[in-house]
Amino acid sequence: MKKILLLLLISYSFQFAFSQTFDVVVIKNSGDIDKRINLVILSDGYTASELPQFEIDAANFMNDMFSQEPFASYENYFNVYIIKVPSNESGATHPGTASDEPSTVVPTITVDNYFGTAYDSYNVHRLLYTPNTSLISTVLANNFPLYDQALILVNSPYYGGSGGPYPIASTGEDASEIAIHELGHSFVNLKDEYYPGDLQAAEAINMTQETDPALVKWKNWIGTNNIDIYSYATTGTAATWNRPHQTCKMRYLGYDFCSVCKEGIIEKVHDLISPIDSYTPTEITINEPNFPLNFEINTIQTLPTDTLANTWSLNGNNIVTNEDTVSIEETDLTTGTNTLTVVVHDDTSLINIDNHETIHVATVTWTIDNSLGIEDIAANDFSLTMYPNPTNNILNIKLDNVLNKTVFVEIVSLDGKIIKSAQVYNNQSTTLNISELSNGLYITNFYTNSTLIASKKLIKN
Repeated sequence: MKKILLLLLISYSFQFAFSQTFDVVVIKNSGDIDKRINLVILSDGYTASELPQFEIDAANFMNDMFSQEPFASYENYFNVYIIKVPSNESGATHPGTASDEPSTVVPTITVDNYFGTAYDSYNVHRLLYTPNTSLISTVLANNFPLYDQALILVNSPYYGGSGGPYPIASTGEDASEIAIHELGHSFVNLKDEYYPGDLQAAEAINMTQETDPALVKWKNWIGTNNIDIYSYATTGTAATWNRPHQTCKMRYLGYDFCSVCKEGIIEKVHDLISPIDSYTPTEITINEPNFPLNFEINTIQTLPTDTLANTWSLNGNNIVTNEDTVSIEETDLTTGTNTLTVVVHDDTSLINIDNHETIHVATVTWTIDNSLGIEDIAANDFSLTMYPNPTNNILNIKLDNVLNKTVFVEIVSLDGKIIKSAQVYNNQSTTLNISELSNGLYITNFYTNSTLIASKKLIKN
């Protein structure tokens, strides 16, 4: 029998004024802490003598997580740490008061564990939860403040877990599946694909009230990998909400994430981490340059086959693709200032987007003077937001980047004609009126320093 996961997102917490430091151990090191997503696992219900078992349990969860897509492909983008938080007593509290108490015997017990995790939260037996989120925040702040996502493993053999800012999972039955599901909520804001109740229903990556296959946010996936528009129910409010798949991990244990949820997780990875791990040269050279000038990037490869693609351009002209190194001769440069840019994007088949709001590309730009050498270096992730899409009149474009450089936008028809152009300034929104355009598909190109950094389909309806 399939097991439906349970989740409540709880917003309030008790306040704690004390703090402690604990042993922090790295169990997976993929790269520098500021260039990776840092997942931190905290223990609850493990006594001091049981902390070696916590390290084993955390490693087992980590291995299970990275055996499943899309985490398997993006394993190199994560570091994993554990914080060994000892409890006075072993296990989790079970008051035995929930209305859905299981038929199997789960002992009624009160446990003095550190974070106060307990079953029967909000009258649901499997809802293993703690209201003490501020205590978790304090432990993280004092032991690993640069975390990106944290979760709590509870030393209990009975099925249970919850979502919220810090997902919680027991270490018993289906422990890893529970934890990975809850990470979907907390890390990516995926919705349950069983009906979570009216209070939790909302537009999200994998939940919508849209029923038009041409407009639904996962329209590019429809007809592929069993993606469609499936109603949550046949009656009531639940019948007005739709999910993309019938057996996704966000609904049932033991299944893969559906294509829509995999895509959402990858987009979150791209949002947090640049695929460019390092580049050379990194220093500005004012001395007379020695030719050839050599440039190199190192990227965080995806597994098992690297799906990252790159394009190098000199003064706006593409010169090479999918190479990690480029050599520039003096004869390649014009008199005065020259610009060399490399643009990196992920060409994975797990992404199929043309109507999502945000584009992320990674770039490095070197400004070169053929007599003085390298004058300036800039590396940045550009975040370009274009909405709504589709639209029938107004198109909004917003740019975020630390370089404070202007991005030039061109709307191009499918026959290559530039229909409309504009400039988008950093941290500002630009509004374009496209009401006069004919209905149909257009390409929106984004340029900086004459270099194409992104293209996005635009639907005028």
